Amino acid sequence: MSGVVAAFAALVSVAVIGYLIGMGGLLRASDELVLSRLAFFVATPALMFATVSKADLHILFSPVLLTEVVAVACVQLVYVLVARLAWGRDRREATIGALASSYVNAGNLGVPISIYVLGDGALVAPILLFQLIVLTPVSFLILDKGARSVRAALLLPFRNPLTVASLLGLVLAITGFSLPVLVMRPVELLGGAAVPVALLAYGLSLYGSQRAPADSEANGVGKDIFLAVTLKAFVQPAVAYLTARLVLGLDGSALLAATLFAALPTAQNIYVYAVNYDTARRLARSAVLLTTGLSIPIMTAIGAVLG
Repeated sequence: MSGVVAAFAALVSVAVIGYLIGMGGLLRASDELVLSRLAFFVATPALMFATVSKADLHILFSPVLLTEVVAVACVQLVYVLVARLAWGRDRREATIGALASSYVNAGNLGVPISIYVLGDGALVAPILLFQLIVLTPVSFLILDKGARSVRAALLLPFRNPLTVASLLGLVLAITGFSLPVLVMRPVELLGGAAVPVALLAYGLSLYGSQRAPADSEANGVGKDIFLAVTLKAFVQPAVAYLTARLVLGLDGSALLAATLFAALPTAQNIYVYAVNYDTARRLARSAVLLTTGLSIPIMTAIGAVLG
């Protein structure tokens, strides 16, 4: 399981650098917004386009993907029912909470784990594509409050750079068309900045959160964090395991992959989304931090039992 530890060490190290940058005064805590917008509108769309355009479409229908879809649906349903009906959260807060409880870090953590632990980097691709092409656009449709009609609501995802980049990449993957190297190299170069920029913004936000005065969002948000972290860290991998083992009859590496991927922590993208849509920032930030810490022993235990 050294691949898991190495992947998390890299993740934490870059976030710590962001924290130290804030502490040293090189950037202000408010510059977190600039970094988050850079990741959201420029670097992450480039990463999505480059990733999706090279995907093997045949693996989209793998049984591992089905276990993840079932697990995501279950935990999101639980979170939304509790947040909306019991706690009266608005739809945007509930959406960020549902994402925090289910949207796994399939990119910068899932890929190295897929390669170093499972021995095949392609295994995580279906989950990455599902999140980029299905889960993310649907979430933006709910988060974006500019929809005034059904037509406007349907067009909203296509106004989002992440969605557009994913769909353009999917077109290239389906047609088999490859852009010239001179075109793809700058795209890949920008995409390479997505993960470190998002992590730097996250680390900077941690420093800023210690100095910022208490805001209205912080009141009563502790139970939202507890629910999201519990669902993400414990319930989602349990549902994925039960679905894979009892419903689909998977075993061996397929069962390990399904359970490990579901145990990945909340993606830092969710914090970027929360900043961009100015809602539930503390919930997203805390979910990323806590699930990242919990996922290390959880995935180590999963590897020891199922590996």
